[in-house]
Amino acid sequence: MNRPVAPWWAGVRQWLGQHPLRGVLVALGLITALTGVAEIVAPHGLLILLGASPTPLAAQLFGTVGLFMVVVGALLAQSLLGPAPSREVVLWAGVQKLGAAVAVSIAVANDLFGPIALLVALFDLATAGLLALYWAQLRPAVPRRAQRTARDDRS
Repeated sequence: MNRPVAPWWAGVRQWLGQHPLRGVLVALGLITALTGVAEIVAPHGLLILLGASPTPLAAQLFGTVGLFMVVVGALLAQSLLGPAPSREVVLWAGVQKLGAAVAVSIAVANDLFGPIALLVALFDLATAGLLALYWAQLRPAVPRRAQRTARDDRS
């Protein structure tokens, strides 16, 4: 039985076919944002899962990190879903992911997180690599000389 594909889904499939890496990065941005929500809502449980002590201070800081994950992940997804993704957003999301991979690895090395947390670091490192690849493919919207002139407000 052949059922017709919903028009909106056909559009999504076409967009994903034209922008496969961009689609993967949208998904990774949404995963980052949703994981951040989980860190805000259930920091104790996630800290235990990662092999860390869920002290009140650790839970508070973990929730704060989660807030920034929501912002960066959602900003990345929103930018990538727009007609012209921002190179700056892609760059800084990649820097954030690289920094997170390093920070989690250091926490594991210092026995603050268990070895299972290295999976989180690997996820962040892979995401940073994909963002760097995509950033390199993006062209600046305005030539640098014109960009300086356009942003010079003489204030």
